[in-house]
Amino acid sequence: MLAARRLSLQYTIADAKLPCPKERQDLGSPIFRRTPGPSSNTPTATARRFAAHKPDNHLAGICHLTIAFGMDPDAEVTFEFVPVIRQYRSGLVERLLPVNPVPPSVDAATGVASRDVTIDAATGLRARLYLPARPGGGGGRLPVVLYFHGGGLVAGSAADAPEHAFLNRLAARAGALAVSVEYRLAPEHLVPACYDDARAALRWATAAGAEADPWVRDRGDAARVFVLGFSAGGNVAHNLALRAGSEPGLLPRGARVEGVALLHPFFLSSSGVKAAEGEAKDAWVRGKLAELWVFACGGRTAGTDDPRVNPLVDGAPSLGRLGCGRVLVCLAEDALVAEGRAYYDALLASGWAAADAELLDSRPADHEFHLREPESAKAVLLMDRLVALVAGDQ
Repeated sequence: MLAARRLSLQYTIADAKLPCPKERQDLGSPIFRRTPGPSSNTPTATARRFAAHKPDNHLAGICHLTIAFGMDPDAEVTFEFVPVIRQYRSGLVERLLPVNPVPPSVDAATGVASRDVTIDAATGLRARLYLPARPGGGGGRLPVVLYFHGGGLVAGSAADAPEHAFLNRLAARAGALAVSVEYRLAPEHLVPACYDDARAALRWATAAGAEADPWVRDRGDAARVFVLGFSAGGNVAHNLALRAGSEPGLLPRGARVEGVALLHPFFLSSSGVKAAEGEAKDAWVRGKLAELWVFACGGRTAGTDDPRVNPLVDGAPSLGRLGCGRVLVCLAEDALVAEGRAYYDALLASGWAAADAELLDSRPADHEFHLREPESAKAVLLMDRLVALVAGDQ
């Protein structure tokens, strides 16, 4: 007998609509606050169709399938991770993670000017640039911050209001030219598109000559580049740093990645790294994150044995090969903390000096606290550490 069965989850808010900004604060990270229950299959206004992608057997084996004859393909769910994303058999995609896009502007609070640019018209790669006001009307070149937003490689945006506000504060405090990358998202653009976009953005942000962006050409210092990433963006930042340390000719002459900061990075483990207290907490979320990774890769991955998401798996490149001078690893109370701590320990084991490989543990503050509560003591401390990394204040 074939029965229509589907594993679904309902969160503290209804998942059939995009939450408003206040509900985003109540929800917090997509990694938290789940309760079992039914969920709606009604596509939201944000759902959109893309060229049909047929997952391979590996991916199909982990997706939650609805088996029913004659079902509307726009109602048949082939993958979901509430409240992040849902995909239907027709190719329809719902992005459930709320995004509140804001336009570039001159920020009244910080004086930072922002504008949107196209990095690669062929792929549609874009970014939002942030330029702080000239202190005292003076000139001088600024360190360049290359930033990658969170969202599980399937959601999020550089234009999202909390990310935009965070970059305004960082650019102002650090006195840096920031480049917030709108990298391509899965499943429309499967991994490794995000990593290819990161590479393209790094080359663009360090370009010189008449063809370069005027802010980058006239104000940026390619010899002082800092790569920052939050959550999934932290994963992208790590992989870019590895590429910078191993790919000859990636950076133009004189350009250098001085530092990398990974904020609550999206890493997984095949060995089941446990939290310090030895509890198998967040087991459900960790399992869904592993499925999300396979989904973002279209099944073309070794899963949690893939070194792109598990930097500590046997055969992964040594962290001693990171192409930068300093690393800051930031932890929060989330389902990723064990892997984040293990990553930091592996940095030290690979030869990094403690003075150059720093750890900031913000627990019990949770994932995304610095975006939701920027005035909190822990968020201010996190910003202080990022400013110290970029501006060189010790």
